Amino acid sequence: MELTPGTLLKTINNPADLKKLSREQLHQVCDELRQYIVDVVSVNGGHFGASLGVVELSVALHYVYNTPYDQLVWDVGHQAYGHKILTGRRDIFPTNRKYKGISGFPKRSESEYDTFGVGHSSTSISAALGMAMAAKYKGENRKSIAVIGDGAMTAGLAFEAMNHAGVADADMLVILNDNCMSIDPNVGALKEYLTDITTSQTYNKVKDEVWNLLGKLPVGKKFSRNMAHKLTEGVKGMVNSRANLFESLKMRYFGPIDGHNITKLVDTLQDLKNIPGPKLLHIITVKGKGYDLAEKDQTLWHAPGLFDKVTGVIQKKKYDLPQPMKYQDVFGYTMIELAEKNEKIFGITPAMPSGSSLKYMMEKMPHRAFDVGIAEQHAVTVSAGMATQGMKVFCNIYSSFMQRAYDMVVHDVAIQKLPVVFCLDRAGLVGEDGPTHHGCYDIAYMRCIPNMVVFAPMNERELRNIMYTAQLDTMQIPIAIRYPRGEGVIAELQKDTMAEKYPFEEIEIGKGRKLKDGQDIAILSFGHPGNFAATAIRDVKTEGINPAHYDIRFAKPLDEALLHEVFKTYSKIITVEDGTVVGGFGSAVLEFMNEHGYKAEVKILGIPDRLVEHGSPKQLYDEIGIDANGIAVALREMAKVSVNDLIKA
Repeated sequence: MELTPGTLLKTINNPADLKKLSREQLHQVCDELRQYIVDVVSVNGGHFGASLGVVELSVALHYVYNTPYDQLVWDVGHQAYGHKILTGRRDIFPTNRKYKGISGFPKRSESEYDTFGVGHSSTSISAALGMAMAAKYKGENRKSIAVIGDGAMTAGLAFEAMNHAGVADADMLVILNDNCMSIDPNVGALKEYLTDITTSQTYNKVKDEVWNLLGKLPVGKKFSRNMAHKLTEGVKGMVNSRANLFESLKMRYFGPIDGHNITKLVDTLQDLKNIPGPKLLHIITVKGKGYDLAEKDQTLWHAPGLFDKVTGVIQKKKYDLPQPMKYQDVFGYTMIELAEKNEKIFGITPAMPSGSSLKYMMEKMPHRAFDVGIAEQHAVTVSAGMATQGMKVFCNIYSSFMQRAYDMVVHDVAIQKLPVVFCLDRAGLVGEDGPTHHGCYDIAYMRCIPNMVVFAPMNERELRNIMYTAQLDTMQIPIAIRYPRGEGVIAELQKDTMAEKYPFEEIEIGKGRKLKDGQDIAILSFGHPGNFAATAIRDVKTEGINPAHYDIRFAKPLDEALLHEVFKTYSKIITVEDGTVVGGFGSAVLEFMNEHGYKAEVKILGIPDRLVEHGSPKQLYDEIGIDANGIAVALREMAKVSVNDLIKA
C-alpha cells in the first residue's frame, strides 16, 4: 500500500513551512494529517486514538510557537505522532516503532523538536518548568509548553510540578488535554472535578460574557489588567467555586475550550503567548477524533494493531491449533478463581486494568479490585495499608512502571515485612515501545531488598501456582512475581479448563527444579527464557552436546542445595535471564559461587548493560542473544572449549 500524504501535508517539511500557510488552510492540514496517521497506523500498527485526538492542537502549537526554540514537551508521547510528522519525519513515519526505525515516543537523540524524552506519564510539567527556569536565568525569551492529559494529571508528580510552578515565576504554559481517558477510562475525584468544570453551563456562559465585556472596557489607571483579572476570578469563584483548584496553585486558568476548533486554538495560543507567568489552558478533545470506531471504543483503539481502515476490522493472527493464553489473562482469571475462595484477596493496579487483565476481576468483583489512576507510589502504599489489616493484596504494576514506586516498596512494604504480592507484568523486553517500557531492571532492584522474595515462572502453570502460594497465610513477607508480555507456552491451559486440568499446587519458597541431567555444562534459567533454553538443548543434541537444565525459579532466596549440586557436578555453567546482566540473576549465581569457594566457567546471558531500542520481541531477543539460537551458540562455544581442553590435556 502506498502511503502518500495529502497535497498540503507533503509540502510541510518543518514548522517553518506550516507557518507559510494561511489560517484558512489549517483546516485542510488537520484533515490530511489525521488521514495520514490513519493510513500509516492501519498498516504498521502503533498507538492510534491519542494522536488523532490532538491533531488540531499539534498543528496550532507549531503554527503559533517558534519551535524548536520554544520548548514543547509532550507527556507520555502516545499523542505525538502528528508532532513528529510536522517536524521533518513525515516520510520516515512509516518506520515508526519498527526495528531500526523511529521511536514511537519523543526522543531527544532523534530530533531537536523532541525537547524531552518521554514514555512514562506525568513528567511534562516538571520538565517544562525546568526549561522555563533555565530560560529565565539565561535571559532568553523562549516559551515552555507542557501538554498533559487528564489521565497523566492524576500522578503526584504533576501536582508537585504545579505546586512549584506557581511560585517559580517562570513563563510556562500547561495545556491540559481533557478527554476523560488514559488507556482505560480515567478514575478518581480529579476526573469528577474536571467534569464539573466542563459541564457547568452557567460558569462557562458567565465567563465568556465577562471576557467579552472586559474586551470592550478601557484599560487605564482606573481599570487595570490586575483589576480585570480579580473581577474575572471573582466571577469564577461565585459561579463555580470548584474551578479554583489550579488558581489556588497560582496558575492562571483559561478554558475550557474546544480542542478540535483549530481557529479558536490558534487565537487562544496567540493571546496566551503575551501573558507572562505560569498558565493552564484546559482543552476538551475526543480520543480517536475523526475515526468513528476509535471514538466509540477508545480503550480498544488506543493501540489496536493492524486494521482495515475502511471496514475497521482489526487483523488477528489465524492459527490451526489452539494457542497458549497470555500471561496477563492467566493472571486475570486466576485472580478471580483465588478471590472466590479467599475473601481477603484484593487487586490493585495503577491505570492498567486492561493491560494487566485485572479488568476481569474489576467487572466481577468491583468492590475488591481497584484502578487507582496513574499513581504507582500510591498503589504500593495503599496495598501496604490494606496488608496491615490482614488483606492479601495483589498489586499489579508493569515492571518499568514499578521503578517509579521503588521507595514505597522498600520503606512501606519490605521494612515492615508486609506480605504484599507484586505482580510485575511486562518483565523483560516488551518490544515496540522500546527502552522506556522494557522491564530490564526488576530482578536487580528487587533482589537487593531485604525481606523480599523474587520469583519468575517458566510457564503459565507456574504463574498460577505461585499466585496460589502467595495468598496462603504462611506467606508473611512480600513477593515479586515477574512475567513477560504475551503468550505463554501451554496450549492446553485455557480459561474454561485451567482450573480442572491445572489445579493449584503450593510451591516451596526458594525451591528450584532440575529439568534435565547432562554432561559438562549446566544451564541455569530464570523465568520464561527457560523455554528458549529447552529449545536450544534440543537443537544441539545431534551435535553431541548434552547440557543439564535447571529452572531456578527464585532469584531470591536462591535454592542453595540445588546450586551446590550444580557446582559440584558441572565445571561450565550458563545462566539465562531476561533482565539486566548487571546485578541480576546471573550475578546472584556468581555471588554464590564466590561465597562458597567454587571454581567454574560461568557465562551470563541476559540484557546487556546498554539501552536496547525498539523492535519486535523476537528481533530483540535475537539481537542480545538470549533466544534459542543465541543460547545454542553459547553452548557450542562452551562445548568447543571443553574439547580443546581435553586435547591439551
